[in-house]
Amino acid sequence: MTLLLVDDNDKFRQIMKDFYSPYFDEVVECTDGVEAVDRFSVVHPDWIVMDIKMKSMDGIEATQRIISGEENAKIILVSQFGDEGTASAAAASGAIAFVKKDNLENVIEIIRHTAK
Repeated sequence: MTLLLVDDNDKFRQIMKDFYSPYFDEVVECTDGVEAVDRFSVVHPDWIVMDIKMKSMDGIEATQRIISGEENAKIILVSQFGDEGTASAAAASGAIAFVKKDNLENVIEIIRHTAK
């Protein structure tokens, strides 16, 4: 399985890569939504874990663009902000789930549950 990991914070992206690498055959990193949209069609990842708040293009817009071209894309949005507005925007974007960054282990559970 391939994971496309998208976050503009280099340190946090490395933390997530270290955490998720044992669960995936390949982890491809992107630094923002623009890069994620471009790389999606090249990498064809099984899953995308993407931050919401990023420069250039946020995760909400990137999710909408990816899904408009591939409705079966599996995207989990993450954010340090867990307010109702952020969760609602994530759901409306077409993402499979929204997870707060302090609960990253939930991403693996979501993937396992969705794969069944």
